[in-house]
Amino acid sequence: MSNDSLTETADSTGLTQAKEIVARIQRLIITAALAAFGYGAFLTASKGICAGGFNGDGDFIDADGNVTESVPQCISLTLGPSGVIYIAIAVIAILAIRAVQRRASTVAEAMRYLDRAAAGIVILIVASLVISYVWFSLIPITDWNGSGTFFFPFPFGAVDVDISPMQS
Repeated sequence: MSNDSLTETADSTGLTQAKEIVARIQRLIITAALAAFGYGAFLTASKGICAGGFNGDGDFIDADGNVTESVPQCISLTLGPSGVIYIAIAVIAILAIRAVQRRASTVAEAMRYLDRAAAGIVILIVASLVISYVWFSLIPITDWNGSGTFFFPFPFGAVDVDISPMQS
């Protein structure tokens, strides 16, 4: 075998390995994009309540059923995606690609870094969805009396709070 054919074989093998790594990086990026889209599309919920209402005479009543002159307050909570999770997805993907560039000495090692990053992104999204929905469902909104504090599922989800007077 001549040196040219050995060099050509080595170049061909290197190109094949590079193609495998690039394909895996592409899969990581697609996984990250689909995970981000799914997170934004599926993480949405809302609930609300008014602390009071109207009696039979048309007067305002408070949460305890007592007639009041002031308009009862209503609260609406809306669950949505958190920007922190989007940043985490990007950081995981970038760190995995950098780890491949700096630390991977074999194709198998590079594939492991990229596969673990893709799995980590999927686990992050699934955990964020589950934690956000469970936490949001456990917010004791029925106990709201016009004031108080709620604890939200940050950083897994973001909750918008809207407090407004009851509409007649």
